[in-house]
Amino acid sequence: MIEVSNLVKKYGDHTAVDHLSFQIEKGKIYGFLGPNGAGKSTTMNMITGYIASTEGKVMIDGHDILEEPEAAKKCIGYLPEMPPLYFDMTVLEYMKFAADLKKIPRNQKEKQIKEVMDMVKITDMKDRLIKNLSKGYRQRVGLAQAILGYPEVIILDEPTVGLDPKQIIEIRDLIKSLKKKHTVILSSHILSEVRAVCDYVLIISHGKLVASDTPDNLERLAAGSNSLLMKVKGEKDTIRKNLETIEGVTGVEMSCDTDEELWKTKVSIEENVDIREEVFYAMAKADCPIYEMQVKRVSLEDVFLELTEGEKKSSASKKKSQWKPIEDEHKDEETKSEETEKASDEKEGDQS
Repeated sequence: MIEVSNLVKKYGDHTAVDHLSFQIEKGKIYGFLGPNGAGKSTTMNMITGYIASTEGKVMIDGHDILEEPEAAKKCIGYLPEMPPLYFDMTVLEYMKFAADLKKIPRNQKEKQIKEVMDMVKITDMKDRLIKNLSKGYRQRVGLAQAILGYPEVIILDEPTVGLDPKQIIEIRDLIKSLKKKHTVILSSHILSEVRAVCDYVLIISHGKLVASDTPDNLERLAAGSNSLLMKVKGEKDTIRKNLETIEGVTGVEMSCDTDEELWKTKVSIEENVDIREEVFYAMAKADCPIYEMQVKRVSLEDVFLELTEGEKKSSASKKKSQWKPIEDEHKDEETKSEETEKASDEKEGDQS
C-alpha cells in the first residue's frame, strides 16, 4: 500500500529524517511512535507530499508522491497536527469546500458529508462557525475532512491533542472502526494511545527507525520482559541453589532487604514459560517462605524508553544493547558485501 525507501530530510546541517525505510500493508492501524523532535511529523509531511524529501522515495498504491502527486494524494486522507480549518466558515460550508477540493462527484457529495459528520459526531454543529468551536470539536472537523472521500489510507498526526478524556475514548473507538475499510497511520508520542488502538508499531528516534513490530512482540522481546520478582526468607545459597535447579530458569539475582530481613530475588526465565507453581513448591520444600511474588511485565513505555534512550548513549554503550537500528542492519550487510567484492577483485588482480 505504502512503501517508503531511504527517506532523508535535511535542513542545512540538521538531518531530521535519516534514511528511513518501511512498508505499510492494507487493513491495519500503524502507530508511528517517537519522542518530540524525532522526525514523526516531518515524515508524515513527506508521505503526504506536503514537503519534498532531500533523498528517497515514497510510493503510494504504486504512485510516486513527487512524480504523480495527484494520483497518489487521491489515496490519502490527512489530519495534520494543526487541522487546516477556515475559521470564518461554518462546519457544513467547510465540509462542502473539502468535498469540492477532493472532487467528490456531485451526486455523492451530500450523502458522504452527512455520513462523515454523523461518524465523527459533529452534525449538531453543522451551522456553527468553526472559530466558535472548542478545540475538541475543531479536531473532529479536521478528522472529518480526512475521512471525506473514503481514501484508502488515513494519516493522523496527534489526533487526540487537546481532547478531554471522554472525547479521547470516542476518537480512539472511531479510529479502531476505520480499519474495516481503511489503512490508518497514527503518529503519536502518547504510548497508551498507541497501545490501545494500533496493530503494529514503528518506533523512530533521531530520524531513524529503531524498532518495528506488534506491541505485544516489542514488549516480549524487551530486556527482562520474562521474569519473576520475589521476596524470600531463608539462606541465600539455599534459595539460589533451589531456584537454579528449576527447568526454564536462566538466571537468579539477589539482594538483601535489611528492613524486612528478606532476600529480594529476580528470577529470569525462558520465553513463554510460567514457573510460579514450581517455584512455590521448591521454596516450600527448602523451608524458604515466599513473602511476595509477582510477574514482571514490560510495558510499551519501557520498550520506548530503552530504544530512544539507547540512541542517545555513546557508541560503546550501544554495543551492549540488544536493540539495533533497522537501517544499520542493512548497512552492515551492504558493507560486508562490498568488502567481499573488494577482496575478490584484489585476489583476481594478484593472480593476473
